[in-house]
Amino acid sequence: MQRSFGKSLLRIIDFRLSFLAWALLVVSETYGVAVEQPRLDKPLTDEQVTAFARLAIENIEQEYPNKLSHVWTEEKLTISPRKLHPTFYGSFDWHSSVHGHWMLLRLLKLYPDVEICSEIRPLLEKQFTAEKLQREAEYFQNPSNRAYERMYGWAWALRLCQELRTWNDPQARFWSENFSVLENHLVESIHGYLPRLTYPVRTGVHPDTAFALSQILDYARAVDNDALAKLIVDYSLKQYTDDEDYPVNYEPSGQDFFSSGLNEADLMRRVMQREQFSRWLKRFLPDLEEEDSKASKIFRPAIVSDVSDPQIVHLAGLNLSRAWTQRGIASALSENDPHKSALDAAAAAHCDAGLQYIFSGHYEGEHWLATFAVYLLTDTGMDLQ
Repeated sequence: MQRSFGKSLLRIIDFRLSFLAWALLVVSETYGVAVEQPRLDKPLTDEQVTAFARLAIENIEQEYPNKLSHVWTEEKLTISPRKLHPTFYGSFDWHSSVHGHWMLLRLLKLYPDVEICSEIRPLLEKQFTAEKLQREAEYFQNPSNRAYERMYGWAWALRLCQELRTWNDPQARFWSENFSVLENHLVESIHGYLPRLTYPVRTGVHPDTAFALSQILDYARAVDNDALAKLIVDYSLKQYTDDEDYPVNYEPSGQDFFSSGLNEADLMRRVMQREQFSRWLKRFLPDLEEEDSKASKIFRPAIVSDVSDPQIVHLAGLNLSRAWTQRGIASALSENDPHKSALDAAAAAHCDAGLQYIFSGHYEGEHWLATFAVYLLTDTGMDLQ
């Protein structure tokens, strides 16, 4: 029997409000501002923008601790993170630094009058110099590094480039010019890699192919790169169209920050027409609207047992990424589709569950989770259906 998830998931939201209130109290005590609960249907307040931005400002210039994931080919090449990556050396790892910069850029672009933007602009000006970004590109041009950050970090870098390329701001145009050498190299690398990727990577962590393709497709469409967009669409239709009965009962794994299944559906809503996508979704996640179905498990937020553990805290990110994929999927469905209201309610519950961990006081989550929150709360990826 079919049942609505709206009421039950709203009860989950109410249950978690007390935890969210505690997290926001931490923000207030840390930054000396009173921060109210962010809402999916409202713009961020000045205080919320400030709290999110402050995390990135503090992290992107913090060189250590650092996880390089670098391949050393000889001893003399052993150098510090800052020398290897003069722009993206902070925030623990390269991709977190990249999306931390993206988050600052996104907030600056959307909320230019908030006081903290007076700190963001000069910081980005210092980070986005032509010399530094040339050296970032040269790193990837070394044959030993051709798979570095493939494709998760590549996707975030192009998301950042998209933000620059679509902003009518003199300084942003200058930064975009500086980025062009890295941007062009990554686009060329995708053209060289994707035809060789015989099987998409399906995982709840960084290498998930569907997540990267969604970000890259948004970039390609935003900058009118038709060849790249066609490559992504053709690959997605070839690899994912026949998928059905996704094994959602295996999710989540203990250190996921993605749902591979929801990432795939969020990609397919970008490459299919509405009716085609609706039919595909019913095969891919059958009986999604039934409360006791296997697929309905994907509507329940993940429990995060230890925010100080660098792998377990991934589950906080899972709640946030599930929320943005659920919203994206719902946006592609007609108003009378039975999945739509359930997905929207689930997104609200996951958003609430994820936000409580952003300001935990533990670097393991604070170096990256704010980006996922801002991605969700600023409707990123929702405007290029």
